[in-house]
Amino acid sequence: MKRWQVIFTTLLAVSLVLSACAPGVVFGNRSTLVIYSGRSENLVGPIIEQFEAASGIDVEVRYGSTSEIAATLLEEGDRTPADLFFAQDPGGLGAVIDMLAPLPQETLDKVPAQFRDPEGHWVGISGRARTLVYNTDRLSEADLPEDIFGLTDPEWKGRIGWAPSNASFQTMVTAMRSLWGEERTREWLQGMVANEPVAYDNNAAIVAAVGAGEIDAGLVNHYYLYRFLAEEGESFPARNYYFPSGGPESLVMAAGVGILKTADNRAEAENFVNFMLSPVAQQYFATKTYEYPLVEGVTTHRDLVPFDSLNMAQIDLANLADLQGTIALLRSEGILP
Repeated sequence: MKRWQVIFTTLLAVSLVLSACAPGVVFGNRSTLVIYSGRSENLVGPIIEQFEAASGIDVEVRYGSTSEIAATLLEEGDRTPADLFFAQDPGGLGAVIDMLAPLPQETLDKVPAQFRDPEGHWVGISGRARTLVYNTDRLSEADLPEDIFGLTDPEWKGRIGWAPSNASFQTMVTAMRSLWGEERTREWLQGMVANEPVAYDNNAAIVAAVGAGEIDAGLVNHYYLYRFLAEEGESFPARNYYFPSGGPESLVMAAGVGILKTADNRAEAENFVNFMLSPVAQQYFATKTYEYPLVEGVTTHRDLVPFDSLNMAQIDLANLADLQGTIALLRSEGILP
């Protein structure tokens, strides 16, 4: 490609990005936007860097688990230096909902109503489905239960992996509490504990363990498998199973963002949110992290199960706010320290 073509292409890309951002923001003077991120750096770091390059806004990011970040925000209160909370799931955002300011309606309207706060305090950025990843050398879909309660059958003893400290797992348990009630959720947890599941720190570790044959199956988010397939090829002996029941195990969560009421850089924060909902960022999530874009007109990865074919749990994501109640339940059953 000739030098003038490279320059033209770069300028065109930047202009498209800027047009997707909030109107009225001046890019000439650099500001520093402070983001508390419950999403890992390897997932969102590259797209945050693209935002910096396109906007001229410096970004300072504090990374941690979504539950840790939410707890930090609650502890800091009005003293927090954070402008924006980028959470792994609605549970973390719901935990600090009183600290978040309403977003502009034109921003909220970019995503379907089911993936944003009814009161407008947060908006979903990408979709993440809960699945059961299983070892294809040992199992076929015909061997797997129709719903998650089937994993409490004694035949699964010692064969299942889970990550109780992970925010997505905790959000799934919160969905159980909302859809099933406290007692049935407790019954499921006790049945799982009786089957001696292997605990892992995160979803990636579970997928790796399934592929290595350490366990036969594990409860994860859908997109982790695709990273292994991209690195190790189609021979990697693991695939996702989407429970057909439509219960809490079929939850589709939204990684989302909310702006703090105390934000010193409100305009820059709104700019960031709009950038994350732009075609540039949505395509990044679709093709680089294998998540589901939430904005219309963005092509999903060819290997993903079509979004509209998922038998999603019918739950208002705003009902996933009681993260502390879920953590208390997990502790009462000895699952968390």
